Amino acid sequence: MLEARVQTAGSFAAAAKPLEDVSGVPTPRRYWAVLAIWLAVAMSVLDSSIANIALPTIARDLGASAASSIWVINAYQIAITISLLPIAMLGDIAGHRRVYMVGLSVFAIASIGCVLSQTLGELAVARFAQGFGAAGVMAINGALVRFTYPRSMLGRGIGYNALVVAVSSAAGPTIAAAILSVASWRWLFAVNVPLGLLSLVIGYRCLPLTPRSGNRFDIYSALLNAVTFGAIFLAASDVAHSTLSLLTIAEVAVAVAAGVMLVRRSRGQVAPLVPLDLLRLPILRLSYATSSLSFAAMMMAGVSLPFILQERFGFDRVETGLLMTPLPLGVAVAAPIAGRLVERFPAGLLGGIGLGLLAVGLAGLALLHPGAGAIVLVLATAVCGIGFGLFQTPNNRTMLGLAPAERSGAAAGMLATARLVGQTAGALLVALLFHRAGPSSVIPLWVAAVLALAAAGVSIRRLSAVQ
Repeated sequence: MLEARVQTAGSFAAAAKPLEDVSGVPTPRRYWAVLAIWLAVAMSVLDSSIANIALPTIARDLGASAASSIWVINAYQIAITISLLPIAMLGDIAGHRRVYMVGLSVFAIASIGCVLSQTLGELAVARFAQGFGAAGVMAINGALVRFTYPRSMLGRGIGYNALVVAVSSAAGPTIAAAILSVASWRWLFAVNVPLGLLSLVIGYRCLPLTPRSGNRFDIYSALLNAVTFGAIFLAASDVAHSTLSLLTIAEVAVAVAAGVMLVRRSRGQVAPLVPLDLLRLPILRLSYATSSLSFAAMMMAGVSLPFILQERFGFDRVETGLLMTPLPLGVAVAAPIAGRLVERFPAGLLGGIGLGLLAVGLAGLALLHPGAGAIVLVLATAVCGIGFGLFQTPNNRTMLGLAPAERSGAAAGMLATARLVGQTAGALLVALLFHRAGPSSVIPLWVAAVLALAAAGVSIRRLSAVQ
């Protein structure tokens, strides 16, 4: 049986024990390990949201057009997209803490590159490197959470992580606005450096030393993965911006061909980059599907709602920001509670209830008359956040907790990939619907509600799924 090496309070344990018996990092060191994880997660979430807010300012300062400035975002997203699964595999091979530390280091160094950039091209390159660092945090974070908390506390640990993500997401626009009111946009990236260094120092001393699988890194599969997801991203971007051409068709063809080759190669491997071994488990397969559908619904709401609030209801930008805040706050309230509930009730049931609430909230927003008061909007938005928070923590616990311990990195990578697939699909659907019906249309909210209902049905199916 594969054995784990778990770091104790003052040293690494000499005696190994089965992975199934790993009981997490002992206190008080666990609290410091959790702090290191939270700092890294908050930093990556804040960086994504504040970069979006600062994009017009960056474009003006660097003399770039609005269209070309989008590459500040795209470069970051492409790097994450193509590297999540390879980095997750690397975590299983080299140890999750080691890969996590490298990811944090790359993120901090690339942030310095962003600060020093003098042209849009230099900034895009720095953001591309920063995306690889962020992927090192996102792909490994779930595995480290699994080894940091005892199995009996895994649900609440994941819930606390979701709380940090939600609060960081809600605070991002405010923090960005505060920094931009007194300093250059470069300080938005500069703040990552001290946060990254602090997380590195604490993490090096306190994060658990996780086992290594002993497998070899599959470079060929990693390249096929990069080609597949990179081509998908570029094709989706073409569709979203209504720039369909022969190049778009070529991108789709390349994505399909590379994807087929990748899956065929993975079939004959014990620990493949595309975790087909995890996908063969019905409950995990259903959990990934639930995750992608639900994140697609949330992305559709998050992208379309600001336009609807301004174009249809007549609110200004400040009012829109305030009316959107109950969404992440609802997640922040519900996620830790769900982390405790999942220790007593099935994740499929909690997810079904939560996603049902999300569907109700989305449908409620779609039904509201333009003259509806702000209080009604706040309540409907809060219901969406609470419903999603009630679903997310139990679902993440299932995806991390039911995978074999020696495949924790692959499980964390699939968790992040399922989320990214759903978010990309949701953004693409909104772009298509806005192109057809206009930015004031509530059709995206109705489609999001249908996706949430479908996700609720898939979640309920897990109650009878074989583990």
